[in-house]
Amino acid sequence: MTGRCIREDKSGYIEQNQPALLSRFNINPENWLTLTKDFRRLFHGAVGHSGALADYCEHKGLKRRTNLSCCNKLLA
Repeated sequence: MTGRCIREDKSGYIEQNQPALLSRFNINPENWLTLTKDFRRLFHGAVGHSGALADYCEHKGLKRRTNLSCCNKLLA
């Protein structure tokens, strides 16, 4: 909503014909509310889709992807 209010000549402007961001990112609105209200309680460490988490854990030398099930549930 904020991006639609910003002037057209400024960065961050979102045209009216663009779908809402949650739709564009394929995030369920109920999951978005859960993410925004309980993020710090739900996640401890890296957050993202399974491929990104796998890359991160490999880069850091971690053996477990601790947030994987919660990420799959809320970011799917």
